[in-house]
Amino acid sequence: MNILIISPHPDDETLGAGGTALRLLSQGHNVYWLNITCIDNFSPATQEQKDKRYAQIEAIKAFYNFTDSFDLKMPTTELDTISDSEGISRISDIINKVKPEWIILPNPSDIHSDHKQVFNWCFSCTKVFRYPFIKKILTMEIPSETDFANSDNAFVPNMFVDITPYMDKKLDAIQIYESEIMPHPFPRSLENIKALATIRGATAGVVYAEGFRIIKEIF
Repeated sequence: MNILIISPHPDDETLGAGGTALRLLSQGHNVYWLNITCIDNFSPATQEQKDKRYAQIEAIKAFYNFTDSFDLKMPTTELDTISDSEGISRISDIINKVKPEWIILPNPSDIHSDHKQVFNWCFSCTKVFRYPFIKKILTMEIPSETDFANSDNAFVPNMFVDITPYMDKKLDAIQIYESEIMPHPFPRSLENIKALATIRGATAGVVYAEGFRIIKEIF
């Protein structure tokens, strides 16, 4: 299969679907990563921070050894300044290139505005009459974003991926983004990431799992 994981920011792919990516790659599937934003125009960031982030992105690519990866380099926290036509067009180009059977998106109720915008653009690129190769659309659970959504739109997973053999590697991957990890009880602490996987695993009857919501499935 071809699987495309779309992250609004670098680290979302690992937080939400890192274990799943590792499992699918180990099974011989083609896993692609599309990252939407970059730090270039983020005014509070120093040049040192920007250089560090790009080094982290390259390290993540090497860690997973994705089939291929793409970076649209749109301005972080400023996706509302990009027209819908541009956002949809650029994402559509990648989707048509990859032709994924599975597409994994951020949750539309995430608290970060970039996540909402990316979901809306991406979902516009899943119409069956234009993208007939897409057979499953999933949204992922990203600590510090999904868990802070309005309680009326809580994330309730209906698909679980057993990542038990890949849990330690997922934690290794997220530590590449060292600037994003802080001590517990920070939502992106190693303890919290592992605790969430434990909860999802218990629901699925395995040790560790990642939870997803199936938005659409064609079988």
